[in-house]
This record gives sequence, C-alpha cells and structure tokens, in this order.
Amino acid sequence: MSSPISSSADPDGRGKHPEKAARDPHLLGDTCPLCGGAGFVVADVPVGHPDFGKAIPCRCRQQERLARKLAAIQNISSLHSLAQLTFEHFIPEPAHLSPDKAANLRRAYETCLYYAQEPEGWLVLSGTYGCGKTHLAAAIANARVALGEPAVFMVVPDLLDHLRSTYSPQSEVSYDSLFEQLRTTPLLILDDLGTQSATPWAQEKLFQLLNHRYNARLPTVITTNQRIDDLDPRLRSRLLDPKLVSRYTIIASDFRTGNTPTQSELSTLSLHREQTFEAFDRRRYDLPGEERMNLQEVVTTCEQYAQDRNGWLVLSGNHGAGKTHLAAAIANYVAAGASGEVMFIMVPDLLDYLRAAFGPQVSMSYDRRFDEVKKASFLILDDLGTESATPWAREKLFQLLNYRYSARLPTVITTSSAPEEIDPWLQTRMFDTDHCRFCRLRVPAFRRGRTEGTPRPRTRSHK
Repeated sequence: MSSPISSSADPDGRGKHPEKAARDPHLLGDTCPLCGGAGFVVADVPVGHPDFGKAIPCRCRQQERLARKLAAIQNISSLHSLAQLTFEHFIPEPAHLSPDKAANLRRAYETCLYYAQEPEGWLVLSGTYGCGKTHLAAAIANARVALGEPAVFMVVPDLLDHLRSTYSPQSEVSYDSLFEQLRTTPLLILDDLGTQSATPWAQEKLFQLLNHRYNARLPTVITTNQRIDDLDPRLRSRLLDPKLVSRYTIIASDFRTGNTPTQSELSTLSLHREQTFEAFDRRRYDLPGEERMNLQEVVTTCEQYAQDRNGWLVLSGNHGAGKTHLAAAIANYVAAGASGEVMFIMVPDLLDYLRAAFGPQVSMSYDRRFDEVKKASFLILDDLGTESATPWAREKLFQLLNYRYSARLPTVITTSSAPEEIDPWLQTRMFDTDHCRFCRLRVPAFRRGRTEGTPRPRTRSHK
C-alpha cells in the first residue's frame, strides 16, 4: 500500500505555493485519504524495485491533470458554439421528406445515437450541404461531453488555420502541443473534410493526423460532401477499410433551402419546377385530330417512362413543341421520389462546363466533372444538336452517350434535329428499339399569346 508524503515544517502544503493550495479542493477541507493533501505518495514496493523510495503523483493529482487536459482540448474545439446541436433537437423524420429519404435519415440518426453511447472505430457521414451531417456529428460530441468524456469537434479548414497560427511568435500554444492533442484526443470529429484548400501542406497535415488515428484505432467521426473517390488517395484507402470504418450516406434534402441532393450543381432542373405533367396542355384544341393524337401518345409514353425509367427516351420535334417541358416533367417526377442523382442540362451548357474545367482556378477537375455527368443516375440532355459541332464537342458527346448506352443508364434526350442530321453513331443507339424509345412530336409550336388549353375560335363559313 502506498503511503502519503508529509512535511512537519509545512503540514498543510501551503508554504511555497499558497495560491495553488487555495485552488486545490483536496486541501480545502476535503483532504485526499490517499496522500493526506500532499499530492504525492510513496509506492509500497519491495527494496530493489525501480520505484522503491520514489514519490509518485497521487490519484487525485492525476484526476486534476486529466481535467486540465480535458479543458485544454475543449478550448481548441468548435463545440462551444454548437451546444444546441443535440440529438434532442434533431428531427429524424421531417414531414417534407419522401418516405425513403425519411427512413434513410432516421437510420442515420440511430447510427449516430448508437455510436455516441460507445464510440468505437471510425464513422464517416456523407451527403449534400444541409442534409444534417454536421448536426448529427455535433450531437455525438455533445453527448460525449455531457457524459464527462472528452471530444474535439473541428471544421477541417478551421483546424488547419489553428495549426498555421501556432507558427506565430504570439501563439500561446506550440504546434507540437496542439497537433499532439488532436492526434491523441479520445474522440475527434472532423467536419467538412474536402472543403479545405488542397495545398501540399494541408494534405500532409491531414494525412499525418488521420494516419496516426488510423494506426492507433482511435474513435473518429468525419463528415464530407465529397465522394470518397475524390479525396486524397492516402486518406481514401483508410476511409474504405471496412474493418475500422463505417460509412453512411444521407440522401435527405437540404434542411435550409429545400434543395435536393438528387440534383447536381450543373443541373438547371430548379428552373423548370413548374413544368410538370399536370401543367402540360395535352389537349391542344388548336391542333387537328391526328396531331392531337400524336401529342397525347407522346405524353403517355413520357409518363410511362418516368415510372419505369428503363433505357433511353428521345423526344424529337420542332422548337416550341413541348419537348423540354415533357423532359422536365419526367425529371421532376423522378426527383420527387428517387434517391439517385437527377441532372437536367442543356447540351451547349454542358460543353461549356467541360471546357471551363480546364481552367487553372476551377474547384473541380475536368475528369471529375465529366465523370459526374457520365455516371449520373438519371440524365436529361436538352437541345442536342444546337451545340457547336467541333471535333472536340463530338468526341465528348460520343464518350458520354456511349458510356451511358453501354451501362444502360436512364437518359432522356431532346432534339430539334431531323433523324438524318444526327451523327450515325448516335442514330444507331437512338433507334435501338430494345434499349431506346424514340418519340417524334409531329405538332407545331405552342402559340404565343393564347392560354394553353383555351379552345381555338372557330371560323364561320360563308355560303
């Protein structure tokens, strides 16, 4: 049994450091039974033991150091400004979500709630901006702190700024001290991985930090709106380790704006929200019977395609005949219930985006931008044939559509070009009846200045 160390000259321990003793609860009437308030004990070990006769810190002092370390960790955390982000304040099944998205969000909530009870391994939450990732990650941290356990919550760009600031002569903490706290803290939550400036220094620091925690198997939570494939390959290999990492993708809508993660930033579907099947005038009283029947048959085909989304659908016809409206109606129908990505984009705009991706200041590389379009779960290409038909443009369109044709990815194409004006390689795919439905709108443009659905005035015949 260890014995306390005491001093007859200074029995209460206040002689040299009265101010320290005044702050010590163990020396203010609540004397530690192990050390008697001295703060150190002599280990009860046999003669010859390396610790024989040595004074070692008492358990009460170890608890104080742990409390100070916890306070130091919390000082560098961003959690103090996120106290309201708790599990109690999270709505796991918002009323505005479709059933599948609500169920997905509920599972994310339950996953994080379970993790907060006993953090083990890594948890990676991915999803669009505003879908609830940060709230759930902060809720984990707040739950741990409420239990008296340490947790550090840091937005990745802020973390890197903190590390850079330690190089300043005025910094109160050294780089080594801060970095060591981050590497070894019992629970680290990193918010918005992938939004940091991708400088070599930043990439290196993040790798060192996460590699240490990976090797030590320290509990870590990461949120990101990036695809795992787009992160630093060194980090990607660790984030894909199924033995340590659990990954969960949230498909819920943006709580703040109502935007849906099923729409890429390239997509202009938000500009076509009012173009639905219900808003489309399929009666067209201004048309003769044969043309009106053609229009109704095309609309029916579009409605069927929106439900089964099998293969390709090509809408051909004159400018203003309703092709874009029907394509947008399909996209809006799919976006309302599907969990995949819906992209609606004009072909000339797409090519402009791809050209711009070669610029030095772009936030997304050409390869990633092209891959985003090529592999979109559901793609609508509006106005094919109006683009500048350069060899480069033809090559990109071939690569894009050939991939989607081979992968059997749902694709809608609108075009005002006559079939014989379309490139032969694309003709063979458009007229593949096993994979593509080709619909020709044989109607004139909607008349301007007349409300759709209003019967056309009859002309009197004069006998």
